Amino acid sequence: RWPSLLKYYSHTDGVSWLDEYKARHNAGLEAQRIVASFSKRFFSEHVPCDGFSDIETLGCPSHFFEDELMCILNMEGRKGLTWKYYAKKILYFLRQQNILKNLKEYLQRPTDRQSFLEGAVLIDQYCNPLSDICLKSVQAQVDDITDKVRKVLRTKNPRHPSLASKAGEVLIPEVELQRQVLDAMNCVLYEQLKYKGNELDYYNSLNSYIHQVLIRRTGIPISLSVLYLTIARQLGVKLEPVNFPSHFLLRWCQGKEGSTDIFDYTYIDAFGKGKQLTVKECEYLIGHHVTEEFYGVVTSKEVLQRMVGNLLNLGKRESTDQSYQLLRDSLDLYLAMYPDNVQHLMLQARLYFHLGIWPEKVLDILQHIQALDPSQHGAVGYLVQHTLEHIERRKEEVGPEVKHRSDEKHKEVCFSIGLIMKHKRYGYNCVIYGWDPACMMGHEWIRNMNVHSLPHGPHQPFYNVLVEDGSCRYAAQENLEYNSEPREIPHPDIGRYFSEFTGIHYLANTELEIRYPEDLELTRATVQKIYSSGKE
Repeated sequence: RWPSLLKYYSHTDGVSWLDEYKARHNAGLEAQRIVASFSKRFFSEHVPCDGFSDIETLGCPSHFFEDELMCILNMEGRKGLTWKYYAKKILYFLRQQNILKNLKEYLQRPTDRQSFLEGAVLIDQYCNPLSDICLKSVQAQVDDITDKVRKVLRTKNPRHPSLASKAGEVLIPEVELQRQVLDAMNCVLYEQLKYKGNELDYYNSLNSYIHQVLIRRTGIPISLSVLYLTIARQLGVKLEPVNFPSHFLLRWCQGKEGSTDIFDYTYIDAFGKGKQLTVKECEYLIGHHVTEEFYGVVTSKEVLQRMVGNLLNLGKRESTDQSYQLLRDSLDLYLAMYPDNVQHLMLQARLYFHLGIWPEKVLDILQHIQALDPSQHGAVGYLVQHTLEHIERRKEEVGPEVKHRSDEKHKEVCFSIGLIMKHKRYGYNCVIYGWDPACMMGHEWIRNMNVHSLPHGPHQPFYNVLVEDGSCRYAAQENLEYNSEPREIPHPDIGRYFSEFTGIHYLANTELEIRYPEDLELTRATVQKIYSSGKE
């Protein structure tokens, strides 16, 4: 019944299965209670930083609790959307907390026990906590590639030391034997398995995740270098990472081991099919001269720093993800490695402030910045003032605003909550999750969006809509029309507002229905009138 829990048991252990069943059952009830409470507690705001406090003090085994959350997420059909939405948030939080703990433990180890592959897996796991990614599985895939390299190597040199059972534990001293390994690696990786640098879609975050590199057989210089270096070391060839500007490289010693002369090394471009480069060719690669320091070897922590830095830059570029999840995750990772970095602490404070979430945490970050660097008092003071104002406004809020269709001021509102609509001008599909009898945005927004150019201008109903591309928009009534082919809207926040998709429209969850109590009946009447084919 619970195959995912098998890994927590040993066949040799004596287990009271009745006690285990009771513990799993109770954990399931506790998980359901907490998930059910989240919609009521956090509908009007992002789950606050202390919102998970009752989960951190669980009185049941965490793996049982997680298993129940997975059961909720895997419920079949289009029902339970709100439960799935909050179960996903809770599971995301729990797994990230655990991964962050593992990362901190990893960073405290001696450098010779910090595997580059394990570090890459930890970053991958943190950014994709709901995916089934584990070091054991990734290592097995790398081992499989290593075995293919050995087969090629055996045809070239049946007596090669890398073919011995304990190969990898001892480094091969002879440069010519090392060259044979690298040639066999290039043959397997780039000719047989068709690995390549992703030049066409370079700025896709999937290129940075090691499990995706193995699936898609493409990546960026640093992710392909981690794979290349790991295989080489398993075959007895010591390659070292080089934090070369704009293009991560590996170096292979041709002279005395540990040499400080950059000309004693050949540089390997894993992004460029394992091509071996001289110092001059490295400079041709990026188009300018660099000083000797950029040819030096870097630690595993510095490799992770660069990987996370790449993700940070991608997170800043992403325009459609209005939650900035990648930027938030990569900032968490960076600050786990460098907790006193003022620049990134300030970025994190500004991000949370911009999103209007976790104001208490923003104040904690700003206090930390002020202690680290008093010269930041101007920027810190501005953010502190506006964050305190945010907290005061939140205290003054008095319950949800309820909008009745029967009110005279709402008589011009034609559409209702849960209807699948299409934008007449831009063609996007969306679902309505809120409305106003007239445009409620400020003058600047109205001017920037050129609302006055519409025939009815701002003096018409406007609708909050979740769009299929993951964005949230505010659309004028005259720009919306019923969608002749309604379909599910793949938006990450759909479960925050709706409990079910009927196949034609969405059903508001309890919290949304409280705010628009007369809309459900109108939505049902509308779909019956428009879609009379009997689908519902």
